[in-house]
Amino acid sequence: MEPSLEKAVSWLSAQRPAMEAMLRRLVDQNSFTRNPAGVNAVASMVEGELRSSGVAVDRIPGGAFGDHLSFAGPAPGPFTFLIGHCDTVFPPGTFEGYRVEGERALGPGVLDMKGGLVVGIFALRALREAGLLDRVAVRGIFVADEEVGSPASQPVTVAKVRGAVAALGLESGRGGDLIVTRRKGIASLDARAHGVAAHAGGDHEKGKNAVWALSRFVDRVQGLTDYSRGVTVSVGRFEGGTTRNTVPAGARCEVDVRFLVPADGDEVLARIAAAAREAAVEGTRIELTRPGNRPALVRTEASAALAAEYGERQREAGLGAGEAPLSGGGSDASVTGAAGVPSIDGLGPRGAGFHTHDEYIELGSLVPKAEALVRFLHGRVRT
Repeated sequence: MEPSLEKAVSWLSAQRPAMEAMLRRLVDQNSFTRNPAGVNAVASMVEGELRSSGVAVDRIPGGAFGDHLSFAGPAPGPFTFLIGHCDTVFPPGTFEGYRVEGERALGPGVLDMKGGLVVGIFALRALREAGLLDRVAVRGIFVADEEVGSPASQPVTVAKVRGAVAALGLESGRGGDLIVTRRKGIASLDARAHGVAAHAGGDHEKGKNAVWALSRFVDRVQGLTDYSRGVTVSVGRFEGGTTRNTVPAGARCEVDVRFLVPADGDEVLARIAAAAREAAVEGTRIELTRPGNRPALVRTEASAALAAEYGERQREAGLGAGEAPLSGGGSDASVTGAAGVPSIDGLGPRGAGFHTHDEYIELGSLVPKAEALVRFLHGRVRT
């Protein structure tokens, strides 16, 4: 083993207690996406850890969300880009606290994806300890709004990834350490039906029923699911009306659309727009807005080659390798992939149960996952 790499790996091998301690601090702080103060508290912890790892950090305001952290090592030239996020899906009080059960750590965001943040930070520190950080070009971004589709951070990520030769997502690790090369694209839609209120008894004929119109819309769009093409349309929330004896003037629903290739996404969205026009009954209208979207992560020859290379580094670190099955969930690796940068994902610690109260990581995977990242980045050291 090359001496500088041996030094980095040797240093990292003793860091599990420190990695667990950092993970505990991050998980104990609630960082639900709609809790920007909590997200910023985590961002402040991560910012400090990044700076102490030897990289420069730019804190970017996220508007209605928390702040995004853009960072860059000192080495110039074509760079590898690390991707992560500080937010979680758990509102305050619903799932709190870090705990350890044997070789598992459990808690909100421990897998998705505070464990991945720890892996990235300690890989950078290992490079610094071995004198390699000023010889390997590495940059990245940890955003504040990934769990709601990255509406504020996507343009920032696209701008920051320009010039990268590869993008590595530190999201939840899969069983067998399989690497994610494909993800479905996602479009989030809000549909609002507007009608006319009236007394359901005395003036029923004057009312224009928004719930009826929106129900017709739901029936149409649910039928657009096509499993053979990997297209799904799901209405996950529906609300409307005021009282039983009032013709409802308003109703809304939330629609989740997923697809494998951009053309299919464009087609189903056009059909949903047509359904909104067709479903409106006389005197009503249905308005569509799109609060979030994320492109599909499409497997390419370049990303497949990247996954194979990274898999070899994982094997050297005592991990598994190979490509994971198609993932229906989204991540910001889809954003970097759509920007034209070869992108892979799922490089964080192994675990399961993300987005549930049973979320956990395998603590024994923390050091090997960081080692695999170090080995990969070492392969890009300037001679």
